[in-house]
Amino acid sequence: MEISDDVKTGKRRVLAWLKKSLVPLAGFLGALAIFIFVGWLYLRFPGFFENLKGYGYLGVFVISLILNATVIIPVSAMAVISSLGGALPSPFLVGLVGGIGAALGEMTGYVAGRAGRDLLAKNRIYVRVEGWVQRWGMVAVFVLSIFPFLFDIVGIIAGATRMPVWKFFIACLLGRMILYVAVAYIGSALFDFIPWMS
Repeated sequence: MEISDDVKTGKRRVLAWLKKSLVPLAGFLGALAIFIFVGWLYLRFPGFFENLKGYGYLGVFVISLILNATVIIPVSAMAVISSLGGALPSPFLVGLVGGIGAALGEMTGYVAGRAGRDLLAKNRIYVRVEGWVQRWGMVAVFVLSIFPFLFDIVGIIAGATRMPVWKFFIACLLGRMILYVAVAYIGSALFDFIPWMS
């Protein structure tokens, strides 16, 4: 029995609707679940991040991953990376490992932007950053990822503008590693310079 053209067209429409509506919604809900889980973890176990510092470079990775996966935790990743840069033997390794964790953590913003494209409020800053990302692509993501503030919106915009995920990740990874290595060395220099911090 042959399927009619109307049925085939109907199936294509249903699949297109599922791809357009349900898949992005699932991605958005997944990113939201990560935000909520990390917030719950922070509120329920406030000493969790402090305990991770004892795990050395693995702790740096996990802390950086978690702090960059959400914007709701009132802890600065810069302060943590700086202090670990002074506390651990190699500030360079702290920066590299922290940068990798940060780039992976920033993927939640990218996924949220890709999934919730129509749900984003477009204020003046958003429109300006969106223009930079659309015009300069990876270069804009790289440059903006070197600065500690404002980057959460860049991940959301990169996802919303459909930048390929590999381009976003590589640009974010390189920028975050540069930033985190610099911050770790600053922390290390402070530990050496100020006697009571050692």
